[in-house]
Amino acid sequence: MAHTFEELVQMQRTADQAHATVRALRDQDDPPAFEAAWQAWRGLAQDVQAAVTEHAKEQDKMRGSVELEVKREARHEEAAAS
Repeated sequence: MAHTFEELVQMQRTADQAHATVRALRDQDDPPAFEAAWQAWRGLAQDVQAAVTEHAKEQDKMRGSVELEVKREARHEEAAAS
């Protein structure tokens, strides 16, 4: 399924939020919650990576540059909102 750049940015934001949850649970004494959060983050991150690869091929761009652009945009707006 083809994704727009904006969809990739939203997917990255969702994965970043899931990663923040993993980091928050890392030092708590709740292994099942940590494991569930880690699995969710891992799945979201894999989905982002696959979508970025597909988008780069469709746009005839280097995959690494697309990934960098997506992460920069996703994290730029997060920083601006803080």
